[in-house]
Amino acid sequence: MLDKTLPRTLFGRMVLIIMLPMILVQIVTILVFYERHWNTVTRYMSTNLAADIAIIADHYADNQTEENFGATRDLALKYFYFGIAWDEGGIITPNSLSANTPFAERMLHQSLMNQMRYPFSHDLYSDPDLISITIQFAEGVMTIKASRKRIFSSTSWLVILWTVSTSVLFFAIALVFIRGQVRPIRRLAKAARQLGLGRPVPDFKLEGAREVRLAGMAFHAMRQRILRQAVERTEMLAGVSHDLRTPLTRLKLQLAYLPESADRAGMESDINEMDAMISGYINFASNAVIEEMKTCNIVIMIEDIIEAFNLTEDRVTLNLTEDGMPSIQLRERSIRRALENIISNAVRYGEACIVTVERDDEQIQIIIDDDGPGIPKDQRISVLRPFVQLNRDKEKNSGVGLGLSIANDAVLAHGGLLLLGDAPEGGLRVRIQLPL
Repeated sequence: MLDKTLPRTLFGRMVLIIMLPMILVQIVTILVFYERHWNTVTRYMSTNLAADIAIIADHYADNQTEENFGATRDLALKYFYFGIAWDEGGIITPNSLSANTPFAERMLHQSLMNQMRYPFSHDLYSDPDLISITIQFAEGVMTIKASRKRIFSSTSWLVILWTVSTSVLFFAIALVFIRGQVRPIRRLAKAARQLGLGRPVPDFKLEGAREVRLAGMAFHAMRQRILRQAVERTEMLAGVSHDLRTPLTRLKLQLAYLPESADRAGMESDINEMDAMISGYINFASNAVIEEMKTCNIVIMIEDIIEAFNLTEDRVTLNLTEDGMPSIQLRERSIRRALENIISNAVRYGEACIVTVERDDEQIQIIIDDDGPGIPKDQRISVLRPFVQLNRDKEKNSGVGLGLSIANDAVLAHGGLLLLGDAPEGGLRVRIQLPL
């Protein structure tokens, strides 16, 4: 379940590994800061403001005359930066607090309750710059205006801004380093995919962490071994097939001087079978030769193959699901031989063959259906191996069991798949999937 919610790419997961703890740390830091520092600072500021207001109120209460009010106003402005107004005969409306009252207002109210001996009320939000505290006296109401900074600390937001900005900066630096570490891994993955698709893989510079360099070195060694083994196998099979041609040719010449007889006919049949087998070996070896990739239009290639098969009788048809098939990188000779082998089998064992070409966002599919006897399910894997033949009509089964094997190797060398199934006509369906 967790794996489905995680990012698919290594870069995304590394970013998540760095970002998630950083976000959690910042959240905890901010919560602790607000819970302790901000609340503590607000409590102290409320207590100090309430003490200053109590001093002003007591100074006027000791002598509630017009002259003393002027002296109180001067005192408040000079030492506390308060503005004071008087409302003769005024009456205040006490504040009503609730559970939703902001913390700063509750702290100020509690501090005034502790230090004031006169009825009061307060307004912290009507003015964006000032807060108002009204105090009830016998003759009227005194209104004290104080700066909002006396109770609301701006350092709280500065700390939050500093915390967030440094986190963004550290995250940006981390992204740069993560990209540098992921880049060689992407390059290695791309090279492995190219090798899997049978395409040439140029040498690339080994860089990144030590583990990535070791993986790159192992990939280079593996690629060299694969190429060397393919070349050695091809050379050995081609050499053996070529060497067998010489004694086989001598046998044909000697057999030509023998009189006509049943024995001669049997020997000619055996020699022709051996010649067909050697030709199959040579074709198998030549199919393994590394061919240069080039851009090909698969539809045009299939149309040429079908046209060649239909020169004598029209038994192969082409079905395109859409127009404008894209050109793809292929070893043209290899794929052409694979399609020719499959269509040849379909024509040999059936009466009709239908070739369908489809595509999606990731691959092109070539589906070849025939109405022949098909291949039993328990033998569909074994027939893809070299030199495996089914027990069929000997006249039709004149090959050496390399047709499907050559086709399968060619498709696998392009990073594709060759699948065998049942055709709607009752015969064999061969599905070739080639990546775009």
